[in-house]
Amino acid sequence: MLKIKQELLAGLATALDALSPGAGAKAAFESPKVAAHGDFAVTAAMQLAKPLKLNPRQVGESLRTALLAMPVYQQWVSDIDIAGPGFINIRLKPAAKQQIVKEVLEGGERFGMAPSNGQRLMVEFVSANPTGPLHVGHGRQAALGDAICSLYQTQGWDVYREFYYNDAGVQIGTLANSTQLRAKGFKPGDAEWPEAAYNGDYIQDIANDYLAKKTVHSDDREFTASGDVDALDDIRLFAVAYLRHEQDLDLQAFAVKFDHYYLESSLYTSGKVDATVQKLRDAGKTYELDGALWLRSTDYGDDKDRVMRKGDGSYTYFVPDVAYHISKWERGFTKVINIQGTDHHGTIARVRAGLQAAGVGIPEGYPDYVLHTMVRVVKGGEEVKISKRAGSYVTLRDLIEWTSKDAVRFFLLSRKPDTEYTFDVDLAVQKNNDNPVYYVQYAHARICSVLASWGGDPATLSGVDLSVLDSPAAQALMLLLAKYPAMLSDAARDFAPHDVTFYLRELAASYHSYYDAERILVDDEAVKLARLALVKATAQVLHNGLAVLGVSAPQKM
Repeated sequence: MLKIKQELLAGLATALDALSPGAGAKAAFESPKVAAHGDFAVTAAMQLAKPLKLNPRQVGESLRTALLAMPVYQQWVSDIDIAGPGFINIRLKPAAKQQIVKEVLEGGERFGMAPSNGQRLMVEFVSANPTGPLHVGHGRQAALGDAICSLYQTQGWDVYREFYYNDAGVQIGTLANSTQLRAKGFKPGDAEWPEAAYNGDYIQDIANDYLAKKTVHSDDREFTASGDVDALDDIRLFAVAYLRHEQDLDLQAFAVKFDHYYLESSLYTSGKVDATVQKLRDAGKTYELDGALWLRSTDYGDDKDRVMRKGDGSYTYFVPDVAYHISKWERGFTKVINIQGTDHHGTIARVRAGLQAAGVGIPEGYPDYVLHTMVRVVKGGEEVKISKRAGSYVTLRDLIEWTSKDAVRFFLLSRKPDTEYTFDVDLAVQKNNDNPVYYVQYAHARICSVLASWGGDPATLSGVDLSVLDSPAAQALMLLLAKYPAMLSDAARDFAPHDVTFYLRELAASYHSYYDAERILVDDEAVKLARLALVKATAQVLHNGLAVLGVSAPQKM
């Protein structure tokens, strides 16, 4: 059906060009707002009416006549109606919709995926400084980043996942001091305990392992403790390695992997920050005022100029960000997406201004940003705000342990990133249709159960006669299967993995309706095989869509 759609679209473009030269470039099919109106809708008649100085319905009638005269429309279209002021509604023959079943079964796990486009994309996400366990906000970011990576991989991009963090800032100093105090026997509430120290039980765990002279391994570092409570630098290195290891465990439980970890401190030790500042100076985009160095960011649309270097000689936090993104560009990533919290909104304009001012060839609008809000957690009808382990927030691991990796991923992806979200723990563990991830996974498992009861070889279903799939329920399901590739493309373009969750819920509902409308394992062999092919194709698309989200597709539930 995808090939048929392209042929019909080409026919529409030809007809539009005949009416108004050049109009064919904007040929497009839309989905009718009411399914009963047809399978494809065309609004071009209303768009062309004014330049052609005709009534929209007249343009619509001319298009209808031209389309119905084309062999491809005669072969695959049953009727074309003109509705309202000039909407063109196209109804496909059942045979056209049936083609999607073969396309899905032949494509398998590759169905919906575009060929390689030869372009590289970096997605930077999570990027949590190793000062404590990952909280549910990090979890939302991990789910978003990983799903956006998967979406772009379906569109043929070579995707690279990067985790950026600081191992030497003020927060890391607080971590080292807090661990040292614990190692010396002090605890929160003692007179010696600073107000700014980290209070979670995990600090005591770090101190205990440091005193035990343990070795900790993470994906990007390793350190053996000396056990010396006065060696603050050793404590810092051990604590960072310890918490990076803890982050790795959280990410493993969430099935998220990174290609590279990038240290903010390396931007200074490698000279990249100083080199970036020099580029901005050489470009004449800086000036000195009140003992500080300023960037003329208003030249690039910022609401005011920004301080780059404070009077004490230290750089403000957006300067290493600019150096970091120049590094991304120099490493060949022509497209970059950053997943960050909404509290980073203010940095976007100044980072982009710095990149433009540096004059290294980076285009405007680089990088792209996806900003997300935090997550409220409700359990037993009450909001949960504190984890004993973390001390002040609910951790990602808490959420996974209370529910499951699949539930956490699906739930955190089920809303637009910039909308507030309340994670209902009780709903996430329910085994009923109110739980969206259960509802979708159950549809897949239900199909697997039908196929198992049949007992035949699913591979043989790709060649069966599908002509009996002409009922309204079957046609609705096939039409929805055909929307999967375009849905993926749109979701990637809009950084919208929530669109995948909406689609999967709609597909699951369509399958459940079909299952209730028609028995699958009937006595008539031809009918049975055709229906089995349809549901096998449905299971494949459910599997593929869940894989984009990083959610499993169980065969039994």
